[in-house]
Amino acid sequence: MQDIKQVLADAVRESRTKLGLSQEKLAEHLGLDTRTILNIEAGRGNPKFEILYPIVTYLKIPADTIFYPDSKSEQPNLQRLLTTLKDCTDQEADALLPMVRYMLDLLRK
Repeated sequence: MQDIKQVLADAVRESRTKLGLSQEKLAEHLGLDTRTILNIEAGRGNPKFEILYPIVTYLKIPADTIFYPDSKSEQPNLQRLLTTLKDCTDQEADALLPMVRYMLDLLRK
């Protein structure tokens, strides 16, 4: 198994840069010290859950990315879609469902 600190470091760095955020901006958004983000991305320290949870949630890092790094998703686009849909309210999901079904029918024909 890979070093869990390095897996976390890589996941945070990758997600942060995909969002176009600097370490400073991410820390500012979350009310954290910049050194906290720096240390996590460097694979140093052992962040408490109270620190880690807001980071992982804000960056929308799937849990399996951190806890099951050896089982790389064979469907990364599906994972991104599911992560996006998890942000929907129930009302938004209700409105999207018919459109998704329609689009799937078109794509499958």
